[in-house]
Amino acid sequence: MTTAIYGVGSMGGAVLDGLVAGGGGRVLAVVRRAEQADRLREQYADHPGVEVVEPTDAAARADVHLVLVKPYGVADLLEVISPSLRPDAIVVSMALGVSLADLAGHLPTGTAAIRAMPNTPATVGQGMTVLSPADDVSDEQVTRVRELLAPTGRTIVLPEWQQDAATAVSGSAPAYVYLFVEGLVDAGVAQGLPRAQALAMAAQAVRGAGEMLVETGEDPALLRTHVTSPGGSTAAALARLEAHGMRHALADAVRACADRSAGR
Repeated sequence: MTTAIYGVGSMGGAVLDGLVAGGGGRVLAVVRRAEQADRLREQYADHPGVEVVEPTDAAARADVHLVLVKPYGVADLLEVISPSLRPDAIVVSMALGVSLADLAGHLPTGTAAIRAMPNTPATVGQGMTVLSPADDVSDEQVTRVRELLAPTGRTIVLPEWQQDAATAVSGSAPAYVYLFVEGLVDAGVAQGLPRAQALAMAAQAVRGAGEMLVETGEDPALLRTHVTSPGGSTAAALARLEAHGMRHALADAVRACADRSAGR
């Protein structure tokens, strides 16, 4: 299968890296600036399955089209590539806030369109991409996209109206985690730990806790009790976090993110 990626910025680069690492077939990268094209050709010189091409070339050759340009550039890009798309092409927009209705307005009738929200851990094969297919997209087409994105991590299918919440809980969530780790490391340094060791411990704690959540499928509240002895040091720490309104801060942050994603 041949995949076209339009826009290889932070998120597009993460998806490209994930596909390359997972052996995701031939990938056609489309970028606007000549210097970026040269950099990509040099970066992937040892990967013959990666080509840097023009938009119309990618449109004519690819089976699946991953659109990762800035939201304001999606309409113009689709107008350029639409005449060259194959009848069975699948177009997956990963541009924030671009709706299925927006896609339908710029694609040939009958083109399979899917709205998606990835996140940056796709670079290391641990991403999450939330997919919302249009009503006329078949289960087989959705499966093809999920299989294509498998090297980048997990996928989940949700109705489009839940995309803004998914952005807040998944797409933007790595930034929340990095801020948490940054604060935890600073606190560890204040307690006398060397910064490198504090970072190693905090990063591994987040990695291990996340893995336990995924592998066990247990409710996080239950897993938390396994670490928390009554009256112990962990209980004292959690009490302080609750006193400082950690849950409220998270709820407020997620609400703000979802509102911005929805344009409210």
